[in-house]
Amino acid sequence: MVKLLELLQHPDEMLPIVQMLLKTRRAKRSYQDPGLAFCYGMLQRVSRSFSVVIQQLPEELRNSICVFYLILRALDTVEDDMNLPNKQKIPLLRTFHEHLFDRTWRLKCGYGPYVDLMENYPLVTDVFLTLSPGTQEVIRDSTKRMGNGMADFIGKKEVSTVAEYDLYCHYVAGLVGSAVARIFVDSGLEKKDLIAEVDLANNMGQFLQKTNVIRDYHEDICEEPAPRMFWPREIWGQYAKELTDFKDPANEKAAVRCLNHMVTDALRHCEIGLNVIPLLENIGILRSCLIPEVMGLRTLTLCYNNPQVFRGVVKMRRGETAKLFMSINDKRSFYETYLRLANELEAKCKGEASGDPMVATTLKHVHGIQKACKTALGIKEPLVTPKLSLTDDNGMRLVGMVAVVTCVKSVVDRYLYPGSGDATYAELLLDYLSEKGLVVRGVFVVLLLLLASWCLSSTASRWRTQTAN
Repeated sequence: MVKLLELLQHPDEMLPIVQMLLKTRRAKRSYQDPGLAFCYGMLQRVSRSFSVVIQQLPEELRNSICVFYLILRALDTVEDDMNLPNKQKIPLLRTFHEHLFDRTWRLKCGYGPYVDLMENYPLVTDVFLTLSPGTQEVIRDSTKRMGNGMADFIGKKEVSTVAEYDLYCHYVAGLVGSAVARIFVDSGLEKKDLIAEVDLANNMGQFLQKTNVIRDYHEDICEEPAPRMFWPREIWGQYAKELTDFKDPANEKAAVRCLNHMVTDALRHCEIGLNVIPLLENIGILRSCLIPEVMGLRTLTLCYNNPQVFRGVVKMRRGETAKLFMSINDKRSFYETYLRLANELEAKCKGEASGDPMVATTLKHVHGIQKACKTALGIKEPLVTPKLSLTDDNGMRLVGMVAVVTCVKSVVDRYLYPGSGDATYAELLLDYLSEKGLVVRGVFVVLLLLLASWCLSSTASRWRTQTAN
């Protein structure tokens, strides 16, 4: 019921949701090979969104990236299993890469779908062994380095410095970005320039990892047995004596300031990572890389200055996720969407978070993102008002307002000026509704009011954003 109300409040998200559902259904292909069937089925279970992202890739890359993703999720399952004693976990992490070629290796650990992943791991191995030797070596090397990096952090009770935080995010996500870039180049679909700029791919991965670390504070801090947290003391120590203090509503002000500091730290990777976009040429690879980056920036925008991060997981609506997903078709649409998200974050900085001690640094990174997007779009100050399109928010808002005004006018004409002129479509609709029961008419009125509410609220929101800018 709640999700239905969300859709009614955001009618512009209905079409993208349908399109996203169709893409999800297409991703559920039937495979004759049991290994491929298991891998793609498991991918659907552990990450439906990434399953759809992988479908954007060229056919010849999908199996490689799917298997690479599942191998890393298996490695991550070992790291996250708090029931595994460190004496057993550390050697497992350091030697995980040695089992990639062993068709019999499996392990009992994890929870939920990850139990099935680990118990049926030989099926993942079967598909891994069908990949090219070059791709196998890239995956093996990345898994080895990541496993050793994870093991180095197992014995640490906390992450002390931002440098350590950067290093951890490099191990668990930055290395992935670099490895994926190598796979893209080895396939012949991207130029070698992409490998030369390995630090850019590393920053893209670090940005996404830090976004997850920030968003998952409440889920991680409440985990039993006691979890390892990756918020660095160098940051949170400026705002509290213990990281758990932020759960207490009495410490909300300090918690939000720490949160904004963490978001600011993540944004520096976002600003650097944008430089990899011009290097990407294949449209399928481009979409598979850009969509997660857009989701990451939107998630950070939602988390910024939001105390809800300390009470539960902050997530985008499914409709909004679908709308963003479907909007990214090329570099231009990416830069337009990214610029809009950066503008929203800037508005929060200048509005509700204007008194935050880190706001100047936050805005510095936001302005860097805006500048990169504007340069790519060829936009010069002052910004040119975009053309109206029925597929964007402005067009949807206009269509909604016209529909509301037309219906209201038809009601007035029908009852105050009966018999004047030919019947309009709206008046014909009124005739149809008059023949129906009270429930149908009531539903129509509610939908009309929701549409009017959305038009007015979105217009007001846009006005506030423009005023803040």
